[in-house]
Amino acid sequence: WHELPYALKRKPEHYVTAPPRLKEPRTRVPETVRIPAGEVTLGTAEHEGFSWDNERPAHTVAVAAFDIDTWKVTNAEYLAFMDATGASAPHLWRPSEGHAERESAIGRWSWRGMFETVPLPPDWPVYVTWSEAEAYARWRGRRLPSEAEFHRAAFGMPGGGERRYPWGDTLHGRAPGNFDFGRWDPTPVEARPDAVSAFGVQELVGNGWEWTSTILGPFDGFVTMASCPEYSAGLCDGDHYVLKGASPVTARSLVRRGFRGGERPGAASRYTAFRTVASQ
Repeated sequence: WHELPYALKRKPEHYVTAPPRLKEPRTRVPETVRIPAGEVTLGTAEHEGFSWDNERPAHTVAVAAFDIDTWKVTNAEYLAFMDATGASAPHLWRPSEGHAERESAIGRWSWRGMFETVPLPPDWPVYVTWSEAEAYARWRGRRLPSEAEFHRAAFGMPGGGERRYPWGDTLHGRAPGNFDFGRWDPTPVEARPDAVSAFGVQELVGNGWEWTSTILGPFDGFVTMASCPEYSAGLCDGDHYVLKGASPVTARSLVRRGFRGGERPGAASRYTAFRTVASQ
């Protein structure tokens, strides 16, 4: 849908791609959160309801201490990487018309939204391929989180135990994050403080799936789902990386702790964001 020509789509009457209150970048210093060592539950337990076969069985793994970016990497931060290294622009960026008259580096680019193209919002999360995300992380002297590290930052609690969602154990009413088709495009990375995890990491579920460094493969004890054997066969081929979280166009019925998405490292996915980590 995102790739369709605009003439073939009809923007909802009240939809605004870049609301005026969100156009101006917010001044902030990139921050990280230290996550202490602990245990996490990967996968989905039988009592939690439906799950795909690559999510089963649920099991516990130990995670060493690490630090993680508080927010997803933004367009502005990725542009600094492009300017420093000569890296190519992400798939949904477009050169801005008349950019020679613009003063800011951000003004050189536009965002190809679902229904229209707008000046590139600097504080939206950047949507990139795994290869682009991994290159950015190396440039910063950091790396992409493992699946287990993502779980620890998103669902763990300082006093022990785990939440069902980063913000708590319930999902009622308005989505506490940019998912469930409330929008078709991102929002600023600091726009949803209600989506914060127990450790203080912002919007790990919502505003874009997040890349991990983990190859998508079956857990020990994996049993192929008889009703849909091709689902995991196409993903667990050694060439897909685990995606976690949720995007603006993820239905809330798919927002569960154990859900695992997957994509190839060079695929120009539409809603894949990332953040970086470093070992302690």
